[in-house]
Amino acid sequence: MSWIRERPRSQAELAQAFRAAVGAGLVVLPGVYDGLSALLARAAGFRALYLSGAAFTASRGLPDLGMVGLEEVVERAREIVRATELPLIVDIDTGYGGVLNAARAAREFAEARVAGVQIEDQQQPKKCGHLSAKLLAPPEELEHKIRAIKEVAPELYVIARTDAYEQEGVEGVVARARRYLAAGADAIFPEALPDEAAFRAVAAALPGVTLLANLTEFGRTPAFTVAQVAEWGYRIALFPVSALRVSAKAMERLYRTLATEGTTRGLIGEMQTRAELYELLSYFAYEEFDATLARSTLPGWEG
Repeated sequence: MSWIRERPRSQAELAQAFRAAVGAGLVVLPGVYDGLSALLARAAGFRALYLSGAAFTASRGLPDLGMVGLEEVVERAREIVRATELPLIVDIDTGYGGVLNAARAAREFAEARVAGVQIEDQQQPKKCGHLSAKLLAPPEELEHKIRAIKEVAPELYVIARTDAYEQEGVEGVVARARRYLAAGADAIFPEALPDEAAFRAVAAALPGVTLLANLTEFGRTPAFTVAQVAEWGYRIALFPVSALRVSAKAMERLYRTLATEGTTRGLIGEMQTRAELYELLSYFAYEEFDATLARSTLPGWEG
């Protein structure tokens, strides 16, 4: 069914749906970066999504160095929620500035019907959490931002990410997490934990707290499974950039093949067919809504 005709879920309904999912068991949160990737994730059965700052920034041809602005991310988030009607968690980096910026971001994302935001305790210029030499902000900075977010958009689910492990160890992660929880955070995201012992130590020090495990590839964290992190006490398993990595590699192969062979014939079997794309996009539901259009027919081939 086309989103034009559906009754949209409210921001509060989407946020509550995410809270209910986390309360019911482990939530596997796949990263998406546009409406099409989000529809594919929904078709695979996922019931909540994550807009990765790194993936979104890369989709705009930029590195993940805090270079995109609030309005750009809000617009992309709005597209994803509108296309899927699923709870979306948005990576808002450090909140786009100071406390007032974070408060404005919260209001903007709530108006876009985003279920929740993830905000971190780095200083600008921020870096990918799995790189070295990150600049940590004082914990009170993120405390103030979390309080501001909860004041202006109380329904937003807030995931507080701390990058403290490299400089402050498990003790620093836990100390910061407790402060962020007291400020109103709903969940804690300890970034770039390097081994099982660190994951277990954080969970043991924060009993009853909703914890997120970042299972991104090519970083400091080994390729653990969702079953492993669930056993260690984590309620959310995040794969933030996996879809972008796979799609980028597939596109790279296509372009290289086309450049060298002058045809895509050898890749037809790996492509999404026209019929599959139309099904994913609810093409005929849109067409049928417009009574002035005759229903299109597909060519005889599955291209």
